[in-house]
Amino acid sequence: MLVTGADGFLGRGLLHALAQEPGLECIVATDVRDVPQERRLPNVTYLRQDVRDAGVADSLRAHRIDSVVHLASIVTPDPRMGRELAHAVDVLGTRNVLEACVAAGVQQVVVSSSGAAYGYHADNPPWLRESDALRGNEAFAYAHHKRLVEEMLAGYRRTAPQLAQTVLRIGTILGERVDNQITALFEKPRLLAVRGSDSPFVFIWDEDVAGAMLHALRTRAAGCFNLAGDGALTLPEIAARLGKPLLALPAGLLRAGLAVGKALRLTRYGPEQLDFLRYRPVLLNTALKQEFGYVPAKTSAQAFDAFIAARAAQGRPVRAA
Repeated sequence: MLVTGADGFLGRGLLHALAQEPGLECIVATDVRDVPQERRLPNVTYLRQDVRDAGVADSLRAHRIDSVVHLASIVTPDPRMGRELAHAVDVLGTRNVLEACVAAGVQQVVVSSSGAAYGYHADNPPWLRESDALRGNEAFAYAHHKRLVEEMLAGYRRTAPQLAQTVLRIGTILGERVDNQITALFEKPRLLAVRGSDSPFVFIWDEDVAGAMLHALRTRAAGCFNLAGDGALTLPEIAARLGKPLLALPAGLLRAGLAVGKALRLTRYGPEQLDFLRYRPVLLNTALKQEFGYVPAKTSAQAFDAFIAARAAQGRPVRAA
């Protein structure tokens, strides 16, 4: 089996899990950069290969790959790179991988999608099911690209049904070593909220992400599934768990502040970020458990509490003293 984006956060976790999987004879890890020697695992073949590379199909054939886990993506684009590169990697790179899978006779592809594919919209249902529309957001490159990728995947399910697809729409990932745009919000002295919106979060522990991918590879279960822990935590509940005050500001004031901050280059985020804060997609995981057959070990609340405990153990607590 082959993993793209193998030296990213999810990729490293999955490789560690795969390395302990009995009976797995061939593991190929590809990434756009050389993987440092100290991060390389025994019995894993490491290749430096961009997902946009025309030689992806050759790599699949050379190693007789029957399953691919496609993780390569740009979650938070560097402002200097622009959206074109992110689109080239996320969307065109995915198309190249899918075409290579079909050409090389790969039997299964597991794709890391995101709850962001549903988009950040005021009229989202309180709990999103897999049958709900994937609308993304033009303003958010990541959400827009995930929608385009999912539309592409739907096309391949029609034209290349021999390639089984397992698409995991992943919620907000937490783990012992997770540092991202979301965890940065929890590190602030006070949490910022949009007045009138509780902004519920659904969390998934990073080991559960790897666990769900392993389950997909073991069972070859096809379909699209929300990957999140049971339940959700609102911002007031998160603030209470952190022992921090919650500052709820009117939407208009926040929009104006973000516009000024971006114009003065005090922040990379503009007024469009407001919807990211107040209309978070809340993923229902019923199909994950009942149809796919995977039950996350941690609920959303347990994942958040484990994240708090891990940060405290590392000497960089997020909970107020």
